[in-house]
Amino acid sequence: MPQASNGDARPADRVGRALYRVSDILAVIGGLLCCVMATLVTVSVTGRYLFASPVPGDYDLLGILGGCAIFAFLPYCQIKRGNIVVDFFTTGVSPRGRSMLDGIGSALYLFIAVLFTWRLYFGAIELYETSEVLAVINFYRWWTLPFSLFCMVVLIAVIAYSFFRDIGDVRNADAAAGKTNRGE
Repeated sequence: MPQASNGDARPADRVGRALYRVSDILAVIGGLLCCVMATLVTVSVTGRYLFASPVPGDYDLLGILGGCAIFAFLPYCQIKRGNIVVDFFTTGVSPRGRSMLDGIGSALYLFIAVLFTWRLYFGAIELYETSEVLAVINFYRWWTLPFSLFCMVVLIAVIAYSFFRDIGDVRNADAAAGKTNRGE
């Protein structure tokens, strides 16, 4: 991870601050969904043990809530640079080299996120058209997909922002190296 892109520092520019704020709100929503999941498990297990009556569709609901929580956390992880970074091989690499590697990683992640969002969009349309329902709780499967798509669009914006920051870090390193070579 480049030194110039400190994951703990909030972005200073307008776009970065807006993406940070939206990502932060989505992360809070993801945390609330995890709390709902914990409560649902507690109520279901207690009901199953004490009254032989679990929450109907608890497994389906946990899957739905878990998926929504994961989608909500993705943009926050990216803007904080909290995704997995294997820096064992890059400890001796210059900051410019690390910025280049981060840029390549961001470009690959951007491609995958766009591809995934594209397929998620068409999957949502198909589920809407077929009106697939979880029978136990009468819940349409497509109901949560607009939220997931929104999270993915935010993720794409955050990855693109990260990519351009990485390119800026490479350029700044090049400019700093040029000044050093000229004796400035």
